[in-house]
Amino acid sequence: MRRVLGWPALVCIGLGTMLGGIFPTVGPGALHAGPGVVVSFLLSGLVCVAVALCYAEFASMVPVAGSAYTYAYATLGEIVAWVIGWDLIL
Repeated sequence: MRRVLGWPALVCIGLGTMLGGIFPTVGPGALHAGPGVVVSFLLSGLVCVAVALCYAEFASMVPVAGSAYTYAYATLGEIVAWVIGWDLIL
């Protein structure tokens, strides 16, 4: 597979997959955070941006198409990648 996506597209894909879980959590988040719900969602959005940038960095380091297993294997080694692979299976 050829790499045709740049870092902006990868960041948008990462954000799109991570932010999909926000919509079901609005009710419980507002219940627990109270008036600070806006701040809590801004903080979670900042964390999502950081994770998306990390995935974009991993994708630029690894010359093949992959997932969390491939990125872990290339950066952290075989044992960590094996654990992540089984986590994905489970």
